[in-house]
Amino acid sequence: MGIRHWPSVPHAILMQDAHPPSTYVVIGAGIVGAAIAYELQKRAGRPGAVTLIDRNEPGRGASYGNSGALSPGSVAPLAMPGVLANVPKMLFDPESPLHLPPDYLLTALPWLARFVAAARPARVAQIARSLVQLHAGAIANHLALAAEIGAPELILRRGHLHLYPDVQALAGDAATWNLRAQLGVRFEAVDRAAILALEPAVGPRYTVGQHMPDQATVTNPYRYVTRIVEAFVARGGRLERDDVTALKSTAAGWQCVGRTRTWSGEQVIIAAGAWSLELLRTIGMHVPLETQRGYHVTFRGVAPPISRTVVLADRKAFLAPMEDGLRIGGTVEFGGLAREPDYARAHLLARFARETFAGLEQAREEVWMGHRPCFPDTLPRVGPAPAHPGLWLAFGHGHLGLTDSVNTAHLLADIML
Repeated sequence: MGIRHWPSVPHAILMQDAHPPSTYVVIGAGIVGAAIAYELQKRAGRPGAVTLIDRNEPGRGASYGNSGALSPGSVAPLAMPGVLANVPKMLFDPESPLHLPPDYLLTALPWLARFVAAARPARVAQIARSLVQLHAGAIANHLALAAEIGAPELILRRGHLHLYPDVQALAGDAATWNLRAQLGVRFEAVDRAAILALEPAVGPRYTVGQHMPDQATVTNPYRYVTRIVEAFVARGGRLERDDVTALKSTAAGWQCVGRTRTWSGEQVIIAAGAWSLELLRTIGMHVPLETQRGYHVTFRGVAPPISRTVVLADRKAFLAPMEDGLRIGGTVEFGGLAREPDYARAHLLARFARETFAGLEQAREEVWMGHRPCFPDTLPRVGPAPAHPGLWLAFGHGHLGLTDSVNTAHLLADIML
């Protein structure tokens, strides 16, 4: 699982008032914040240029439970034409990949209205083109970063395999595959024999699919984040643990008010995932951000029965071979940040995995729930905060935070420096 404790930091850096304000303060040490902090510190080239703050250990939020998919081919937004017709069925089907508790419906309605509006064909085409630009070169950039931080073994380049029970089910996703084809994403149709040639352990439920050879997998997202943070500290970055609860603009930049102290920086980058909205509210800024709560199950104590990311497309579930076992992740659950997890959602995923792959009965199951920060149009907010000089946004990557983390870091560093 990688390190369990904070990376080693010189004592002087840990003293609360032993250093001047940083040029950059990054709030949030998930995969996006860690990548940004590392890239800024690398380019700045002087000790203490960047301070990275999180209330938890690095990588312990949504990044910890990521399914590991590096998916630059994911160019179709979540809201596709016809989505409204499918919502009632998805809401009332207990095995649906989408779950909206009735008592959260009124809270979610404004976000859902924007989500439906984003499914207009013209808007879908715009979003897809933006995603293509954001994803460009993602795999190569991850490979370069993994090598730079001394963890190249974490990137598995064997493509992704999307599975369907039959040709009718595959036809139901025709719009998504057509959009990928139009935008130059490479994939190839596979029948049952070809599926077994790629992944011999796939059960009989799945007879057709699409193989995407250019995608990749991170086999331990948590260890990936911790290695990035270790490299950040080794380059002179400051890692601090605090719960930042408010932002204040000053003549010299920004103050980040934490529960243990106030941190100062000339420029501040908000990469706090689903909690970014709470920070922005302290300066009167609102964005239509919602948490799409996701679950995973890791089967430990068994060799993964697959050698690449496998997507059970009819169940919207991703399986991946991890360093510590087999992981299946998925589902979209609305419910905000405070509601207790409904682990029946995770147990549903575990059942899907066991139905697809034999040999998991004796495995030890670890369940998890985390918060994906999602905008209705699928697009993250990356760039300067409107009307707030020196404040930068880097959140809302939804299901693609791992894929777009390094590109987001490069994009922000290019603009800021």
